[in-house]
Amino acid sequence: MAPDPEPRGGSSPPVNPAGLPTAYEHGNRLTLEGSAVDPILVEIVEGTLASVELEVETAIGRTSRSPMIRDAHDFRAGIHDRQLRKLTGRSYSALVHPVARDFPLSEMADGDIFFHNDVYESEGGIGHLPDLCVTVPVFCDGTVVAFVQAFGHHDDIGGAVPGSMPSHARSVYEEGLMVPPIKLWDKGVPNRAALRIMTRNSRMPESLAADLDAECSACLMGARRLAELFQRYGRAAVEAAFDEILDRTTETYRREILSKIPDGTYVWEDYAEHDGVDEPRLHAQRITLTKTSTGGPGHPDRYPDGGPRIIIDFTGTSAQAKGPINHCGDYVGGNFLKKWLAPILRNLADTPERMAQLDVNEGVVPLIEMRFPEKGTLLTPIYPAPTNARTFVILRLLGVLAGVVAKAVDGQMPADQETIRYTGVYGTDRDGNDYLMREVLGGGSGGRPYADGEDTIHVVPDSRNLPTEFTESRFPFLVERLGLAVDSGGPGRHRGGLGYEKHIRMLRDAHFMSIADRSILACWGIKGGRAGASFEVTIDPGGPDERIVDALADAEPVLAGQVIRIRTTGGGGWGDPLERPYGEVERDLRGGKVSLSGARRNYGVVAVGDRDHPVIDQAASDGLRAELRAARPERQPFFDRGPGYAKLSGGQSSAEVDWL
Repeated sequence: MAPDPEPRGGSSPPVNPAGLPTAYEHGNRLTLEGSAVDPILVEIVEGTLASVELEVETAIGRTSRSPMIRDAHDFRAGIHDRQLRKLTGRSYSALVHPVARDFPLSEMADGDIFFHNDVYESEGGIGHLPDLCVTVPVFCDGTVVAFVQAFGHHDDIGGAVPGSMPSHARSVYEEGLMVPPIKLWDKGVPNRAALRIMTRNSRMPESLAADLDAECSACLMGARRLAELFQRYGRAAVEAAFDEILDRTTETYRREILSKIPDGTYVWEDYAEHDGVDEPRLHAQRITLTKTSTGGPGHPDRYPDGGPRIIIDFTGTSAQAKGPINHCGDYVGGNFLKKWLAPILRNLADTPERMAQLDVNEGVVPLIEMRFPEKGTLLTPIYPAPTNARTFVILRLLGVLAGVVAKAVDGQMPADQETIRYTGVYGTDRDGNDYLMREVLGGGSGGRPYADGEDTIHVVPDSRNLPTEFTESRFPFLVERLGLAVDSGGPGRHRGGLGYEKHIRMLRDAHFMSIADRSILACWGIKGGRAGASFEVTIDPGGPDERIVDALADAEPVLAGQVIRIRTTGGGGWGDPLERPYGEVERDLRGGKVSLSGARRNYGVVAVGDRDHPVIDQAASDGLRAELRAARPERQPFFDRGPGYAKLSGGQSSAEVDWL
């Protein structure tokens, strides 16, 4: 039988299990009859939710087995109410919508665990097949009142290459085993047949089984904790507190964040550079942002409560790619993308300290409307388009939103940040056993209006690199260097953060793999700041077989004794680098973040000596800066994309949307 050409769920309306009121039906709140919500109880409930979410993630981290879950921490937990609204904001998570769509809440039982990883059946909550998701319902007096969920990036779920991320995939069938929502545990009894099918399809069956067991056990524990909360305070009081928590978020973002964006319409776009199949080109992701605060209730550009909102229109986004960089975003009104993108808006908070206090939960959803183009784009792909490298799109969208907001607020936003990349090696170890080491190395964040960017961070919260002591003891290689990539941060009044430089010397013949972008294009600079350094991998640097590896590689051979040098992206710079104080450049020289030649080239600073004892010649630097300023064009674009953009744009140095 031929596959269904379009699995259900595409551009679907909000799921409304059992006719329950949803977050999209304004004014229909589950508040206590005739009384206000106790503010102390709200604080207790909010603290309990955050505590349970953290406890679930801690349990997974301590009991899982794969390096990607246990050590790199590439997984997330989330807590949702019976209306499928995300209640917690410490970490992003998947969606409960596909489970509620396929399994009525009234038929769920204590001890049930649901599982899925099917991208096209996930309502937009799962981006690629290695992200496996478990969902546990929470009960009070026999009724479903909430959900605890965890999803994480697992080592291998089958497919054409180890790691289940084939860079040249042309369909989702090449990417691994697809599992639509199923009941993995039924009233506390595991479905061992389903588990056996999944582990049989994995090249790493033992770690997969252990990780799933860790996630299921942790979510069951979290469900027990939440059930205790309901038992202690009563369902009506706890659900009223849920409403209050989300309402607070809505009003906080409306008052403190949206108010900073002037009414109007703003347009910007950025690009993925390659898809693994076609030659590198500009795959555009475009946002038209409209902020409106005018008109009364019922106005077509306002929500029924009359408050302001923003409209994010993706019209102009490129057609879906042949290769695996597509992302299924147009489901449930873009519910997942709203919560994915909203953290960028926090940069408009009054202070960095206030920004750190703002969580992103379902309360941001009523403030954002998303408008998607027709099916067949990077954000609206048609099944069975491949998606395993969809990070090229959804992480780029964070930067596109930051850029379009920056145009609205005269650059009072950070420059572009690092983007995710997966690198690793696989082969056979000393004992002849197959192994896979895969790592998600971070990079630099963008310079900010008030400070430099951060070095070697990761865009995924709480994720981290793999400890050298662990990898060297488990895999046949040595880590000879792990440090900052000098001069990788984009020059600016506030410098972009630096990326990593990592050297891995192989002890046995192996294969290198990479799923990465920003190898041609760079993290953009803003308001005079310049782009950061791009991603690069070199095999055998300085040796007879030195070669640069394509950023999308499935099986690049590496011989025993050869070194793999990985340099990750630096963040973009903010503001004119010729305005950076000499003292800050000297500090960067002493810290090894900027070289003597980089200081001269990028900052107009003449320094002599060595890294430990640089001496700045202020008179020579003043003269050099004057020469560099005089040589500039009279008018410059608001964004700097770096030299790689010209390679893919036919020689243009900037796009039309880069100018104010």
